[in-house]
Amino acid sequence: MEEADAREEYERLVEEIKRCQKCPLHAYRRNPVPGEGPLNARVMLVGEAPGRREDEQGRPFVGMAGRLLTSILEKVGLPRRTVYITNVVKCRPPGNRDPKPEEIQACLPYLLRQIRLIRPRVIVALGRISGKTLYEQAGLRWRGISRERGVPREARIAGVEVVLLATYHPAAAIYNPRLRPLLEEDLGKVPRLLGEHGGRRFRSLEDFFPS
Repeated sequence: MEEADAREEYERLVEEIKRCQKCPLHAYRRNPVPGEGPLNARVMLVGEAPGRREDEQGRPFVGMAGRLLTSILEKVGLPRRTVYITNVVKCRPPGNRDPKPEEIQACLPYLLRQIRLIRPRVIVALGRISGKTLYEQAGLRWRGISRERGVPREARIAGVEVVLLATYHPAAAIYNPRLRPLLEEDLGKVPRLLGEHGGRRFRSLEDFFPS
């Protein structure tokens, strides 16, 4: 797909997310959080759902967990501006509770469309909900975040061949600082995985921030 066509398709997707009323979460949101980053990113990071700061700003990972994630990405040589970041669920669950299965299923088509459009080479699942959801889409057995974290899996999701890597959610590393070195270790594997599995070159430093 040509870059202009991809951006047009992405803008349509963002508008659909903004108008979405497929599940009750739309009634609680201030702003939906579609995601942000280059549309030709080789790396996609997928969290579980927006938090309070994300709901206020309409952007993913801008609270404490986001600041930690950004610092680790810089440390391992993956500047945030070069990756695409989104969540499984695009609207904030009340009280930051876990998204319910029916909410995940209602929102999942948006994530799959993002994967088909961006065609990343590596997808990093941040946390157990994202990991379980993406493993299921890849037809892989999910044995829990502590057993699956850090293990690259070749997978096919939404028709796209990717390397799927699960790790802890940055929020978990804030609540339990002992997890931070493991999160850094896992994210530090991504540049090597890109080198091993090839993929498109990063062409632009322009981030896409939904208006």
